Amino acid sequence: MDRAIPKKRFTTKRLLTIGGVIGLIALISASYYFTSGKSRLTVPIERLTISEIKKAPFKVTIPVNGQVAPLTTIYLDIQEGGRVEERYVEDGAIVKKGDPILRLSNTDLELTLANQQTQVYNLYSQMQLAKVNAQQNTVSKLTSMADVESSFKEAERVYNLDKKLYAQKVIGAQEFQSAKNNYDYYSQKRQLSQTILQQDSVSTSQQAAQDRQSYQGAQNTLSILKKKVGDLVLRAPVDGLLTSLDAEIGANKTIGARLGQIDVISGYKVVVGIDQNYLPKVFTGLTGTWDFNGKTYTLTIKKIYSQVTAGRFNVDMVFVGETPKGIRRGQDMSILLALSDETQAVLVPRGGFYQKTGGNWIFKVSDDGKMAYKVDIVLGRQNVEYYEVMSGLKPGDKVVTSSYDNYGDMQELVFKNE
Repeated sequence: MDRAIPKKRFTTKRLLTIGGVIGLIALISASYYFTSGKSRLTVPIERLTISEIKKAPFKVTIPVNGQVAPLTTIYLDIQEGGRVEERYVEDGAIVKKGDPILRLSNTDLELTLANQQTQVYNLYSQMQLAKVNAQQNTVSKLTSMADVESSFKEAERVYNLDKKLYAQKVIGAQEFQSAKNNYDYYSQKRQLSQTILQQDSVSTSQQAAQDRQSYQGAQNTLSILKKKVGDLVLRAPVDGLLTSLDAEIGANKTIGARLGQIDVISGYKVVVGIDQNYLPKVFTGLTGTWDFNGKTYTLTIKKIYSQVTAGRFNVDMVFVGETPKGIRRGQDMSILLALSDETQAVLVPRGGFYQKTGGNWIFKVSDDGKMAYKVDIVLGRQNVEYYEVMSGLKPGDKVVTSSYDNYGDMQELVFKNE
């Protein structure tokens, strides 16, 4: 008799199928749970730099480099060429105004001076001789004028007397005419003598003026030559530190050659080079800070050089208030230059994230601190420490500011402890 075999509800095949379906559902559920539809990456939290967004005072600053220089530098350019004969001081010496520094020789210039002196002496002798001759000539003319004046007065007396006698018929017409002719002759001679005397006076004055002008011109030339010879001794124009002296004994120096310079040591300035892109933003009065020997010093821009060389332009900065002790000419300085006034702003610390994101987004830490997710942001101004946050973050938020180079296109970062 046949026996009915009961049919199994769960065969091995069915069990495997059910297990596969359950596993697939679990995998899908887990994937959805852990990714929420977004790409995730688990990273050790110890390798991240997490910073807090804060609202604080902010101003735009840039680091610039400069060199210490004296406030005033006087260059020693020679006025006359010559041979270096003697040096009175050495490079690096402190000099006073008028101190001799070195002496040059120039035989041609000295010979020209001697010739000019001789010419001046000759002109003076000629002028004095001409003056004596003119005086003698004037005396002669005055004597002649006195004689003519005397003869004229006598002729005038006789004429007036004969005129009365002729009217009284005491003398004849011929005698009267003779007296009249004599009177007219001396009257004309008197006028001529006066004219000659006046012309002689004018001529003498003009000649004397010309002689004085020639003599004065020669004297001026002599003074210039004396000054040139005097300039062969190079003297300090101001008090200061003599530097860069270039004058060896026996060396020949041409006109205009620079022999050195004097640094006026009453104070220092800093010559700073700045990238040309900042030229429109830089103006006199901007301030910067410099840390030296544990103390912060303030400087301000006093002068801007508009000429751009190799993509940079220079400015002169001077210390505000106290000048640091111990600084030296040529010393390098790293200055933090402020390009704006201080204002309150929402700030995010600078970090490696910017190279990957360009400041367009950042990983923001979740409220529970277990992960960080990508958020869009807008950054504004910046300085050496912070970026200004225009939108996307608020004070108190925490963000990942370290480098994003290893995160690819991840949307979220899940933190784990190593």
